[in-house]
Amino acid sequence: MELEAELQGVINFLSYFGAGIALTVLFLLIYTAITPQKEFTLIREGNTAAACSLGGALIGFMLPLCSAIIHSVNFVDMVIWGGVALVVQLIVFFILRIIFRGLPAGIEKGIVSEGILLGVFSLAAGILNAACMTY
Repeated sequence: MELEAELQGVINFLSYFGAGIALTVLFLLIYTAITPQKEFTLIREGNTAAACSLGGALIGFMLPLCSAIIHSVNFVDMVIWGGVALVVQLIVFFILRIIFRGLPAGIEKGIVSEGILLGVFSLAAGILNAACMTY
């Protein structure tokens, strides 16, 4: 009986961990597809603004995803709330793009302050999002 419970725990871990990785990859694919700048190319070229921007967005997504994993009542619940975390980060980008019209161009030019601005707003939204997922 004890071994069966341990095996179920491992299966649950692998399920949640795998889904967490899949949601993270999905987030990165969607986020980098909707942003006009090519983050990974810019980062490879040494663009710190792009690294700050994408890094903040990724952490801003991961915090509520972790909260969803911790607080979910089941696997489907976790995936749904992970989807909510993804959508919130996309909304943050679109709102900031409206408020700061030149933000993507500034990041592309390597203006670090603009990358930090987007990264910090993404992180702040993620922290708030994670806190709201404590039901």
